[in-house]
Amino acid sequence: MVAVGDAITIDGYRIEPLGPATWDAFADLAERHNGVWGGCWCTWFHLYPDPKEERRAIGNREFKRRLVEQGRTHAALVLDGDDAIAWAQYGTVEELPNIHHRKEWVRGVVRRPDYRITCLFVDRRYRRKGVAAVAVRGALALVAAAGGGLVESYPHDLPPGKKTSASFLYNATRTMYEQLGFDFQRSKGQGNCVMTKEVPAG
Repeated sequence: MVAVGDAITIDGYRIEPLGPATWDAFADLAERHNGVWGGCWCTWFHLYPDPKEERRAIGNREFKRRLVEQGRTHAALVLDGDDAIAWAQYGTVEELPNIHHRKEWVRGVVRRPDYRITCLFVDRRYRRKGVAAVAVRGALALVAAAGGGLVESYPHDLPPGKKTSASFLYNATRTMYEQLGFDFQRSKGQGNCVMTKEVPAG
């Protein structure tokens, strides 16, 4: 990773935080993939409780845009030139309360994380090239810049030798997170797990 001023470069890709200045790049990537995950626009993890009336009235795209404008959603965008090609969504538990198997997660909490990584997405042209790991490393770099803390994520815990389509891996795999220095904490639901990494301020 190379950091020059506020610029972060990882494996030749530029990392930028999601915000008003990068909304268009984020939106272009989402629109190239039909709004991502069935038109979610990376909003599902914000929805506990779900402001259904507001969200239905304005749609997921506008709901997400408003969260961006209000500074209530965070992600590391991976850019190749001017094009966003991936993102890793992260935030506090309060910002991203709606995880899968939430009740089970609550019962097993030993230490509440400072941040959680809930969703990854990679442009279909760049899949199986290590870009998801770049996105997570970008998120960790932004967390470090914000003061660091305990980061938690919930990847798929696939049996040895089993493969699945990258389009279904909304938070990648346990193996990838292990390679990035995360520690396995516990299983969560069927085929998912809780992993953590302490990120120092940087």
